[in-house]
Amino acid sequence: MFEFTQSDEKELLLQVAEGNEFAFRRLFAAYHQRLGVHILRITQSVELAEEVVQDVFMKIWMTREALANVDNFKAYLFVLSKNHALNCLRKVSREQLQLKKLEETNIVPFTTEAQASDHYYNLIDEAIDKLPPQQQKIYLMSRHSRLKYHEIADELELSRETVKKYLQIATASIKEYVHEHREAIALITALVHFFHFFKR
Repeated sequence: MFEFTQSDEKELLLQVAEGNEFAFRRLFAAYHQRLGVHILRITQSVELAEEVVQDVFMKIWMTREALANVDNFKAYLFVLSKNHALNCLRKVSREQLQLKKLEETNIVPFTTEAQASDHYYNLIDEAIDKLPPQQQKIYLMSRHSRLKYHEIADELELSRETVKKYLQIATASIKEYVHEHREAIALITALVHFFHFFKR
């Protein structure tokens, strides 16, 4: 486990803020394990804890200029990660509730919540892969890295309105793709069950 003096850490943060990847790797090595343990206590899920740690450090790198004004990185890191972990837990809870409601009304043609979730996220991944490169990048920076419009605009040297427009188009395209393909899966699954029933 790495330990830094206050002055050493401040210097490291300044180096990361200037885009030094080696300094960022040192920062990650020093804190990712402790952060993972901290997040695991909150989420009680190894998989979710790993996702949060990855997301948080990605956001730190994407907004690295802000590190120049951070005096206590550990406190900054743990507050940032706690907020992100709680947001992830709320999101998971909403998704599980939504899937349960859909299953109860027979809208989702899957036998288990896990199967429905896997198919749903696979469709989203496919939809994202089909986006034009710029839309894909903006969508991932917004939804995965949790960056705001102005942060994305600064990073990609675009106007805020352009970022907003691209994100709206990308979101609409993903929703349309998922909707169309889930309907197709529902139809195919219904047909399979239909013919299986009459074969018995």
